[in-house]
Amino acid sequence: MTCLTRATVRLLFVLCSAAPLSALSDDPAPVFDKKFLSNPANIETGRKVWQAQCRHCHGARAYPGKAPHLRPGSYAPEFIYDRVTNGFGKMPSWKAVFSEEERRGVVAYIKSDDFDP
Repeated sequence: MTCLTRATVRLLFVLCSAAPLSALSDDPAPVFDKKFLSNPANIETGRKVWQAQCRHCHGARAYPGKAPHLRPGSYAPEFIYDRVTNGFGKMPSWKAVFSEEERRGVVAYIKSDDFDP
């Protein structure tokens, strides 16, 4: 392997490992506009998922739990969706467990005024 090829392989490795998994997926990125995020049905879907699953690690109100304290105001909806879908660190991926609608609902709930960490 030439030096140029090794450098190219290293660069590709760094770029790919830094990209969110959703960016590497063939799935289109979901849209999180104001209408979706404020829809009571979407918020309720997310609340149900949160109560059934997420609160076990994040705590009943996102703190204290085994997982880090959430600061929903500082997270973009796409960031939350990516973490819920693909996981990160000790947090597992929920893509195979929850539907896209449920994962998007979690985003709506976390970003809503109903979510009180």
